[in-house]
Amino acid sequence: MTIDWSQFTPWSSLAGGILIGISVSVLLLWNGRIAGISGVVGGILSRNRNELAERIAFIAGLIIAPGLVWMILERPTVQIDSGIPAIILAGLLVGLGSRLGSGCTSGHGVCGLARLSVRSLVATLTFMAAGFITVYVLRHLLGV
Repeated sequence: MTIDWSQFTPWSSLAGGILIGISVSVLLLWNGRIAGISGVVGGILSRNRNELAERIAFIAGLIIAPGLVWMILERPTVQIDSGIPAIILAGLLVGLGSRLGSGCTSGHGVCGLARLSVRSLVATLTFMAAGFITVYVLRHLLGV
């Protein structure tokens, strides 16, 4: 992946981070729920149908909101250097890792750290270390 740094907008990024923080805070304060994506998606497959509409609305918002922004704002140039099989494998490994880690980067990294959870700190450090090591091995040792 190549990033066009001339398109980097720190104020938009800050605003997005603030909106994420407000959103997860509102969900926690009003519903008592943590906005972990793997938990929300995993809950769709559970037998508890009382929360199904809420979970589907949450996921629909995750899909629709970027689509709206994509249509309204100027799109940055993105170049993905990996093939489709590598992207699919990466997605499956992330899904497996989030199940093994009892949560994903949004649940642990955003919500868990905000709640000062030691478990989430360890999980987030593990996610980050695994990512750093993977990129180093693939890019610098294997030349992929």
